[in-house]
Amino acid sequence: MGIDDLSVALSVIRPELILAGTALLCIAMDLLYKPTDKMACWAVAFLGSLAALVATIGAWGTEQAAFSQLVRMDNLSNFFAVVFLMAGLITLCLSGNYVQRERLLAGEYYTLLLISMTGMLFMAQANDLMTVYLGIEIMSIPVYVLVAMMRTSPKSPEAGLKYLLLGGFASAILLFGIAFMYGAVGTTLLADILAHAPRAIASSDPLFLAGVGFLLVGMGFKVSLVPFHMWTPDAYEGAPTSVTAFMSVAVKAAGFSVLIRVIVLTLQPMAVDWSQIFWWLAVVTMVLGNVVALVQENLKRMLAYSSIAHAGYVLVALTTGTQVGVQAALIYLFIYALMNMGAFGVIIAMSRKGDQGVDVQDFSGIAREHPLYALAMTVFMFSLAGVPPTAGFIGKFYVFSAAVRAGYIGLAVIGVLMSAVSAYFYLRVLVVMYMKEPEAATEYSAGPWGSSVGAGVMVSLWVCALSILVLGIWPGWLNHFAHQALQGLWSVL
Repeated sequence: MGIDDLSVALSVIRPELILAGTALLCIAMDLLYKPTDKMACWAVAFLGSLAALVATIGAWGTEQAAFSQLVRMDNLSNFFAVVFLMAGLITLCLSGNYVQRERLLAGEYYTLLLISMTGMLFMAQANDLMTVYLGIEIMSIPVYVLVAMMRTSPKSPEAGLKYLLLGGFASAILLFGIAFMYGAVGTTLLADILAHAPRAIASSDPLFLAGVGFLLVGMGFKVSLVPFHMWTPDAYEGAPTSVTAFMSVAVKAAGFSVLIRVIVLTLQPMAVDWSQIFWWLAVVTMVLGNVVALVQENLKRMLAYSSIAHAGYVLVALTTGTQVGVQAALIYLFIYALMNMGAFGVIIAMSRKGDQGVDVQDFSGIAREHPLYALAMTVFMFSLAGVPPTAGFIGKFYVFSAAVRAGYIGLAVIGVLMSAVSAYFYLRVLVVMYMKEPEAATEYSAGPWGSSVGAGVMVSLWVCALSILVLGIWPGWLNHFAHQALQGLWSVL
């Protein structure tokens, strides 16, 4: 490879290089600065993530493969990179004061967060199944540690151990799928798999079909599809809340980036087969997620089951196997990132040290003492429930419209019914905030608006809330953004 070729190849992975370099700088800063002065690590991590986002946006419209076609930069990878980096930046804003309050290891925390985002970017750019696997491992291993990082809470190490064991098992299944796929078609390159797929499907190659099944199981774990969701409630509840916010958005979006690239696009010739599997997975995921969320008293567990249900909504769009459906899924993932990050941001502001005070009843009467936080939470709960004129309504409209246009009317009806069910537990939070008296005098970490909670949390909340309202009224630019992300990638329009 010549110097010019190397320069082009490195430009493809420029955001990853920026994040990896920033992670190394964070390690150095952690060694140089006193344990009581870790905001330097936060500043370095934030600026590095922002630089990676700028590099990603600057690459919009560029299509380039590198490193023997192992990675591919295109608008689809850039779209997901924007979601990952946006989630990472919001997580960093939520983390500044929170890391200090919970006495987390700041240098390690920010370094692991950056490394995990680096893995996500590789997942979005993966053009080979081995790159997919490496990206998943680079993303997942730091998250296992982040989940278990709150050493003062007995739930955190337990959640990290459960996530590690189940995640390792899922990774092994995914690797089996890659091995079977290689055995069937003799390659792990996605373009070659697409070329060989019709022949393997026509001959009903059992090795190829087993590989597809194992890949679905491995990726279903990452996006919390039922019945591969068992890790989600415990991991979300036990993890530090800022990590839970990051997992619920970025890890899920990374899983869907692989699912779209590997299954929906590469295995489009067998869409008739995998769409039937997606149909059932979407139904059981929506039903279980929403029904079990009804009885949750802990807000983090409630949002965990809510996250499972929202994965089902995204899968409704992907079940169609059409460009319109994938476009709807992209729109929904972008909107979901904003509303879920915002909801967890309010939980961070209202909780106390040790992540205490995160039950639904702990929010009783906060609208009187903290009306602006209550207003922000109202926007997020309405959007998660799909109430107009919020962006959540627009996202569900696109998803269910895509299902109807593709002839999946029954699936769309089930989705609408489950959305109606979800309104109960989302609106219940609002009833508690506005219509119930506080059970006792409670000291929130937030204090008055604009005080000890930190400017980062407040800016994040209102950026998310205002974005949700703006997208709910003017969604056209996001629709155009998602449409551009799929240009040139679709084999059957």
